Amino acid sequence: MKHISVVGAVIVQEGRVLCAQRGPQGTLAGLWEFPGGKIEAGETPEAALAREIREELDCEVEVGDLVTSTTHEYEFAVVTLATYWCTPSSGEPRASEHSTLQWVEPAKLSHLDWAPADVPAVELVTQRLAASGA
Repeated sequence: MKHISVVGAVIVQEGRVLCAQRGPQGTLAGLWEFPGGKIEAGETPEAALAREIREELDCEVEVGDLVTSTTHEYEFAVVTLATYWCTPSSGEPRASEHSTLQWVEPAKLSHLDWAPADVPAVELVTQRLAASGA
């Protein structure tokens, strides 16, 4: 089975987390995810994430510490997702590849229908931000 390594950005601003809903076409249509994408050959995960956010959201982020790395077996491939804490550094995120972007309070993250690979990170992000009082 094909293996895909991807990265996701947990972008936090004013105590809320940026969540992206996948478009109606393609795999995992309509599910929510942390924005990001595939790691290209020769790229570090952090460089890939900064590039993907630039391409997908037309803004810049500072990539911080790893939140978690999880592997999930979908019908189409095995996906390893590394999520990183990120802070916006310039520009406002704009949806180009996603149908919707939403800033969500940590306590409400679990209300969204997340892509399975993102679920462990969602739980960690919710716990960490709740503990910090964000």
